[in-house]
Amino acid sequence: MLSYFILVIAGLTAGAINALAGGGTLISFPALIWIGVPPIMANATATLTALPGYIASAWAYRHDLHAEGTLKLRVVYMVTAIGGLIGAVLLLVTSSDAFTGIIPWLLLTATTLFAVGPSLIAMVKRRDLGPVGPVASALALGIVAIYGGYFNGGLGIILLAVLGLIGFENLHNMNGLKNLLSAILSVVSVTTYAVAGMIAWESALVLAVATTIGGYLGARYARRIQNTHVLRIVIVIIGVWMTLVFFIF
Repeated sequence: MLSYFILVIAGLTAGAINALAGGGTLISFPALIWIGVPPIMANATATLTALPGYIASAWAYRHDLHAEGTLKLRVVYMVTAIGGLIGAVLLLVTSSDAFTGIIPWLLLTATTLFAVGPSLIAMVKRRDLGPVGPVASALALGIVAIYGGYFNGGLGIILLAVLGLIGFENLHNMNGLKNLLSAILSVVSVTTYAVAGMIAWESALVLAVATTIGGYLGARYARRIQNTHVLRIVIVIIGVWMTLVFFIF
C-alpha cells in the first residue's frame, strides 16, 4: 500500500508538473526506484507512463505541424524513430551496475537542461548561423533522439533547442513537433523495452493513471498560477536534491 501511495503522489505531481512546466520525469523515475523497481526497469517504465501525455499533446497540435529548415517531416520522423531505437538498445545492453552509476549524472543532466532551458532556447532563437544543412540537422536530431531513447529526462527542452537550431521558428509548430517526436521515440523505445521484459506493468498502470489525472488537473488550473518562474525554481530544487541523494547513496 505504501508503494501505491508513493506512485499515486508521484504520478499526480509529475502529471501536474508536465502540464505546467515540464520535468515530470524528475519525479516519476526516482519514485519507481525508491519503491524497489530496478533502475533500468524504472527508466523504461517512466518512459511508458509519459507516453499518453505526449500523444495527447501532439494530437492537440496536429494542425500546426509543418516542415521548416532543410529536413522534410518524414525524414524528421524517420531519424527520430531510428535514434529512439538505438537509445533503447543501448539501455538494454547497459549493465544494471553501470546504469546505477550513470543515474546521478543523468539526473544532473536533466535538471541542468530544465534549469537552463528557457535561456538555451532563447539563445538558439537569437542565433545568426545561417541555415543548417540536412546532414548536420539529421545528425543533431539523431543524437537527441538517442538520448531520449536511453533516458527521458529533459527531453522536451533539448528537443525544442535542437528544432530551433535546425531551422524551426514557429513556436506552435515546434511545441507540437516536440510532443510528436517525443511520442514517436517513446513508442519505439517502450516497444523495445516491453519485448525485452523491462516494463514493471503493475507500477506502470498505477503511475500512468495518476499521471493522467495530474496532467488534467495541472492543465485545468494552470492559468491560476501567475508566476511560473517560481514553479520552475521549485522543480529545479527538487531535481538537485534528488541528484544529490543518488550521488550520495
